[in-house]
Parts: sequence; C-alpha cells; structure tokens
Amino acid sequence: MTRSLVACAILASGLLASCGPEPPPPKVAPRIVVAPPVNEQMKRLAEEVYVYAYPLVLMDVRRQVASGKAPVNTFAHKRALPDASATDVANPDANMLRSTAWLDLSSEPIVLSVPDTHGRYYLMSMQDAWTNVFASPGKRVTGTDKADFAIVGPRWKGTLPGGVEEIKSPTDMVWVDGRTQVNGKGDVAAVNKIQDQYKLTPLSRWSKTPASRKPAAAPAQAARIDLKTLPAEQVAKMDARTFFTRFAELLAGNPPTKDDAPMVEKMKKLGIVAGQPFDLSKLDAPALEGINGAPKATQDAIVAAAKGTGGAEIRNGWTFHLDLGRYGTNYGKRAFVAWLGLDSDAPEDEIQMSTRLDGGGKPLDGANKYVLHFDNSKTAPSDAGWSVTLYNEKKLLAANAIERYAIGDRDKLTANPDGSLDIFIQNTNPGAGKESNWLPAPKGSFNLVLRAYWPRQDVLAGRWTPPPLRPVT
Repeated sequence: MTRSLVACAILASGLLASCGPEPPPPKVAPRIVVAPPVNEQMKRLAEEVYVYAYPLVLMDVRRQVASGKAPVNTFAHKRALPDASATDVANPDANMLRSTAWLDLSSEPIVLSVPDTHGRYYLMSMQDAWTNVFASPGKRVTGTDKADFAIVGPRWKGTLPGGVEEIKSPTDMVWVDGRTQVNGKGDVAAVNKIQDQYKLTPLSRWSKTPASRKPAAAPAQAARIDLKTLPAEQVAKMDARTFFTRFAELLAGNPPTKDDAPMVEKMKKLGIVAGQPFDLSKLDAPALEGINGAPKATQDAIVAAAKGTGGAEIRNGWTFHLDLGRYGTNYGKRAFVAWLGLDSDAPEDEIQMSTRLDGGGKPLDGANKYVLHFDNSKTAPSDAGWSVTLYNEKKLLAANAIERYAIGDRDKLTANPDGSLDIFIQNTNPGAGKESNWLPAPKGSFNLVLRAYWPRQDVLAGRWTPPPLRPVT
C-alpha cells in the first residue's frame, strides 16, 4: 500500500541575540517524523480496542447460545460424570459434577442458595462479563454450611434481607461455574441430591415462602440463535460494524474498570461510548477502511497467541499458568484465554497443569509406556485433592476397557515400599499389582491434565511442579 505523508515536523535551531559577534550556529538537519496513514492509524487503534472488547463479546455469544438451551438465572446440572461419549466440552473434569448458570442482574439481584454439604468440597466460581473471577463461594471461602448469597449488579441500590450475604458483581452479566466433588461413580446419586438444593431466586421473590418461589421468566429470545456453531467461530465471522456495535451495547451494563481509563479514551476515538449507539457512518473513508480491516488481523493474532505458550510456565514438560482468572490490564492474555475457552478459576481454587510431552520432549503416544513417579509425600499439595486426567488428541476422554479416565487421591492407589507413588500410563494392562495405579491410554497421541483443587502455597508460588513422564520399556 502506498504510504502518504500525513504529518511532518521540521526542527531548526534558534538564533540567540547578542551584543557582540557570535559564531554562526551549527546547522541542524531537519528531522521529519512520518505518521502512518489515517487508515493505518485507525486500524491499529481498532485492533487494540478489539483485543480489549473480545472477551465481552464472546461471553455474550456464549450466554446467548446457553440461553437457547436453558433459561438465564437457572442452573443447568450435569447429572453424571463424563465418559468417552461426552463430546460437548473439551477437557472435561472427571472428578466433579458441574452446575452452571448465566445470571442477568440488570433488573435486580439474584439470590444463590446452597445447602449444607457436610464437609464435601464444592465451589461456585463467578466470572464477570470480562471473564474475571470476582467471587468463589464454596468450601474454601465460605465453608460448607447452608447459606444464601445475593449477587448484586453494579447499579443496584437497596437493602438485603437479614441472613443474606452480599456478593458485588462488577457487571450485570455473570457466569456461575459450580462444581461439586464426586468420590467415584457410587457417589453420583448423593451429589445429585446436593445439586437439587442449589437454587437461584430473584430478590423480589425471596420474601415469599420457598414453596411459592418460582424462577425468573426467561427473557424473550432473539428470533435466530445459532446453537450449532461454536461461540468463538461466531465472533470470528463478525465484521467490524457487527462486532463494535454489539460491544458498545454491552458496555452499558458491563462497564470498564478504573484501570481501563486509557483504553476508554482510545474507544472514544473510534466513536465507542458506553450506552451510546455505535455509528460507523460518522467516520470518513480512510478511518472506515482502517476499522474494517481490524477484525481479521486481530483474530489471527489472538489465535496465534492461544496456540503459543502465552507466557505460561513450562517445567518438566508441563505447561501451566499461575495467574488466570484475574487479568488486570493484560488484555492480550485475557483475550486468548477466552478464545481457548479455559473457563479459568481463581488460582486459589484450582490450578491446571498440562503436558503432551515426556521428560525427553517427545510427544506422548499410546504406542509407548510411561510412568509418572511421585516421591514420598510429593503429590500435588492441595486441600481438596488432586487428579491426573487423560485426554485424546481431540481433548476428549479416551475410551478404555476399565472406563477409568482419571486417577488421583480419591482412588485406592498402591504406594511403593518407600512411600513413593507410580502411576502407569499405557495402552495395555500393566499386570498384577499395578492395575490400581493404571491410567489407560489410547493407541494414538494423548495429553494429560493434572488438577490441584484448592492448591496450597507451594503450588501457587510455583515451588511445586509435577515430575516428568518417564518412558519405560
């Protein structure tokens, strides 16, 4: 593209007046500063704003898709542990039953009621519209007694009933990602009973007797909701007008933080102001050209970052992040984590560590046999347990004869005489005396995810790392 000269500044030295003769001042060559063309300037600006806006728009599409299956302000429960037939979620957790809900706080607070779980670990991780975790009631934070929490939007003012604890949300849109610990298949029915007691009630109906409380009516749905195309793919197909218009509309109930002030000023240069319609027709042709070129280029950059290491820690072949769930002004990381669909928790609630490689850097493959060896008392330090889950190349649970998809502290593992622990990861049965510690692998490539629930400080500070996988013959 031919570059045009938009602005130049010529600096020349000044002449000082004097009473006597002075030597002539040295000649200073003019310095010309070339600014990029207007369309390039606007494209760069639009790319920055796009990265900032991406998680908010993606969350809204995810909410819309989910509401096509279940109403807002209502839990959707997974009633059985995932197995090899589960294809709706990548990298499913084989140790927890999920209870998820999208909340709309624009009209009033929503009261979350949880039963007494009698010491059983549960978590209600709450993400705002920007994918930041702002609260996580559950065993770690609030204990396991019966409790009621009012999730309150940023604009609500009022008084809550006695006995109801306030949780302030920065945005009207909230995603609740609840999980309840399951101790094997025989424990599923008990967890289902707990799930039945998780309730979401609009505050206006809270004063009524429990028997008369009804869930909020689902808002009117758009005429067409694409339930088949993945949300990230739907966003990728949006042109600049569609993307930034949706972003501007969402800002009214999901405002930027104070730390986002510099970005808010950049948004204004594009004509994006919270609560005001976005109108591309107000821009001149060069600016319009620049903005229209931003989505494709930025999408490519987000995907490239997501497929790279993205600032992750890599040790012993294991890759992990210790700072997900709270991104501050790291908009780039927030965007690619949203694209990955990690549904990240606060680090204090869960840390995930993944690997596709053995200790020698070779890809994991079921044609080989591996041992994951933990020294005595060196399994993942955590207060709610740990597990290692195996996934096939599609990030799904791999079918196997014994239907074992994960292994961890809840299993009856056999320790070595010195107290150390070996986990055998291979396609074939490792033989008598080793089956209890066997995590079956598929015949092809696979990866592992180690989860530490309620990790201790050694994990959070990066002082503990899983050992490398050792190939065995």
